[in-house]
Amino acid sequence: MKTFDQKHIKNIVLLGSSKSGKTTLAETMLYEAGMTDRRGSVEGHNTVSDYHEIERERGFSVYATSMHTEWRDYKINIFDTPGVDDFAGEVVSSVRVADTCLIMVNAKAGVEVGDQLVWEYINIFNKPTIFVINQLDHAQSDFSESWEDVRYSFGPNAVLMQYPVNEGEGFDSIIDLLKMVMYKFPEGGGKPQKLPIPEDEREKADRLHNVLVERAAENDEGLMGLYFEKGELNEDEMRLGLRIGMANHDVFPVFCVSAEKNMGSGRLMGFIDNVAPSATDLKPEPLSTGEYIPYNLEGDPVAFVYKTVNEPYLGRVSFLKVISGELHPNMDLYNPDTDTMERIHQLYVMDGNERVPVQKFQAGDIGAVVKLKKTRTNDTLCLKESPVKVAPMVFPEPKSLYHVFSEKKEENEKLGEMIREIAEEDPTVEVEFDQETRELIVGLQGEAHLSVLEWKLKRLYNVEASFKQPTVPYRETIDGGAEVTYRHKKQSGGAGQFGEVVLRVSAYTEGMEEPPKEAHVREKTETDLPWGGKFQFYNCVVGGAIDQRFMLSIRKGVMEVMEEGVLAKSKIRDVRVMVMDGKMHPVDSNDISFKIAGREAFREAFSKSSPHLMEPLLDLCVGVPLTQVGEVMTDLQSRRAMIMGMEQEGNRQLIEARVPQAEMYEYANTLKSLTQGLGDFTWKFAKYSSVPAGVVLA
Repeated sequence: MKTFDQKHIKNIVLLGSSKSGKTTLAETMLYEAGMTDRRGSVEGHNTVSDYHEIERERGFSVYATSMHTEWRDYKINIFDTPGVDDFAGEVVSSVRVADTCLIMVNAKAGVEVGDQLVWEYINIFNKPTIFVINQLDHAQSDFSESWEDVRYSFGPNAVLMQYPVNEGEGFDSIIDLLKMVMYKFPEGGGKPQKLPIPEDEREKADRLHNVLVERAAENDEGLMGLYFEKGELNEDEMRLGLRIGMANHDVFPVFCVSAEKNMGSGRLMGFIDNVAPSATDLKPEPLSTGEYIPYNLEGDPVAFVYKTVNEPYLGRVSFLKVISGELHPNMDLYNPDTDTMERIHQLYVMDGNERVPVQKFQAGDIGAVVKLKKTRTNDTLCLKESPVKVAPMVFPEPKSLYHVFSEKKEENEKLGEMIREIAEEDPTVEVEFDQETRELIVGLQGEAHLSVLEWKLKRLYNVEASFKQPTVPYRETIDGGAEVTYRHKKQSGGAGQFGEVVLRVSAYTEGMEEPPKEAHVREKTETDLPWGGKFQFYNCVVGGAIDQRFMLSIRKGVMEVMEEGVLAKSKIRDVRVMVMDGKMHPVDSNDISFKIAGREAFREAFSKSSPHLMEPLLDLCVGVPLTQVGEVMTDLQSRRAMIMGMEQEGNRQLIEARVPQAEMYEYANTLKSLTQGLGDFTWKFAKYSSVPAGVVLA
């Protein structure tokens, strides 16, 4: 493969809603550059990027696929990403390592939900962005409406680079406002003719060209001076201004294409080559220490692993971006995240499922290596004598939690290992075994994410998994108090069992007063319970009625009941237990006797002390469009939510609410339905609160 210098390596990511044409544009780019001899189609299940079996079965992208083209002495690395927000992890990792983001806008639908969602990730990483209005050959294409949608949704920094002359079924001509020519394409698409701008379009083209010149000039003081001096900028000066503006996230060029008919893709690729920033034009890469490392060809080798995939015939494939220096085959590098050395056996450029060996990668380039033993997504590879750690990516938290299990009990033990292996590829999958409920819990992004996990378990691991609502971890406590005497006596020939205790049980509250002096407290222990809340235990026995050595046994008996629960087999919290009195037998009293006596006395006293259940509450923050606030509020109220506050943020409303965890199962799917996918939310544990009377627990 040809070697390219840093300035001639461009990394782009194709983003946008499903059906916006990302995969089709990627195919056209590969074909236009001569990398393939035919253009595949999504309908024909033969595209370079959607090569996984599940993608061909379902007709949409599940993974972000890496490809590359070589176009006019430039190398363009391309990521084709999913358009379904359930696969946001693929988008996050691709945007993180891309130099320029291309948001595909469907000309017949305008800006859609997926476009607005990916914009959030673009802003997080502050990436240069190009908008590509696609499908201008469609009968229902509306370029003007789509352009206005872009300006309304993404702000005034969007600037037209082109506009169509005759969109719709007869589409074949584009006015280019940088070069000030008209491109007219042959019937089947391909290389266009460069023609003068028609007279009836000249006034419009001049007006829009002047807007473009002003936007290019205002990004640099020198260019602004030239503009004031000459009243114009030449093409090279405009390119420089646009590159600076894109690198600073201040200019978002807007192009128009028909990816399916290969109209406009070549001009777009030329702009990516000549204008879009390379890695060296962007800010240095952040490190975990808060410092930065530049894309320096002369520096020590540093590479960031942004994605890990387990391929059937290759094993583990690690995708990486070289931040500094060069990588070569047979190089030994250090992983400071795992404190291990890794051998780079061979370097590859990945084109879908095809791998092309190369002899080096340099700072700013992207590629893959295989069979790294202990290196995972978000890890850094560097020299051991000068270790650095690139700042890791933060992936979206799970939106839906499921209890996953197999009806075949013998498969349950391995099920967690299988899902953890899947989570290596997809960091938005979280899995843990809940020790309290004894359930395997998996966290996912939504319904589509769940369907893909089910498919993988069945097709790749041959396991039929079931998913249901996780058990809600309720708690039990009391409002009142009671004093109970319990005697445990057992005689079965030989040594018997005898233990009698008098327990006084009451509710514990933060800051409550200590027992009065007449309680004769001899010893106190206070425990922060692993499941939340407090447990206070007092020895108030006087006169030696119960030996000190039996107090631990009594406490163990009480703790057994607190772990088991009384009302609903839920753990007990926030109680005070005082051992007031008791009796011993000189022969038959032992640890087990007082453990049983303490256990049964506590169970009885707890039942007499106004016991009730507590449920976990979550602090929920929901962001929704202003037009859908009413529907979302109504749904929250049906979930027993308490609205804590509301705040308008742009054209969205933020709703803060406190909601019982029991009411949040599959909320992600409901919110998506209510808001046409525009709503999002975050949640975190708030506190435990009493279950209201009349609420029936699931």
